[in-house]
Amino acid sequence: MLSVRRIVKGFGVMGLVVGLSAGAYGFTAANTVPAGHAGDGSGAVSGYTVSAIHYVLSAAVPTNVTSVTFTINAAPAAGSTMKVQIGGNWYTCTNAGANLTCNTTVGTQLTIANATSLEALIAD
Repeated sequence: MLSVRRIVKGFGVMGLVVGLSAGAYGFTAANTVPAGHAGDGSGAVSGYTVSAIHYVLSAAVPTNVTSVTFTINAAPAAGSTMKVQIGGNWYTCTNAGANLTCNTTVGTQLTIANATSLEALIAD
């Protein structure tokens, strides 16, 4: 025969299990995950054609280059990364349409002696 103590103990254990289950559900029900997107596809990647490269020299120190300007064959999309590497240093560029200007005084000052090659990096 079941004693009252065993019945009370059984209800206590059952109550604990129900309470823990409800508490765990409460925590999981509070999670919110925003909608997202995923996909797979392909598209052509083409380069830009660079022309009209011009090195702007400093009036104070003519061996220093203050900026480099050039034109590309199409305006980059808004928010594009635009940089040039000259003499082993990277410089950030801005654009007005297809015309780019790169400040070569920030970081390592570009000099004429180091202007041996120009690599343009433009990524949409």
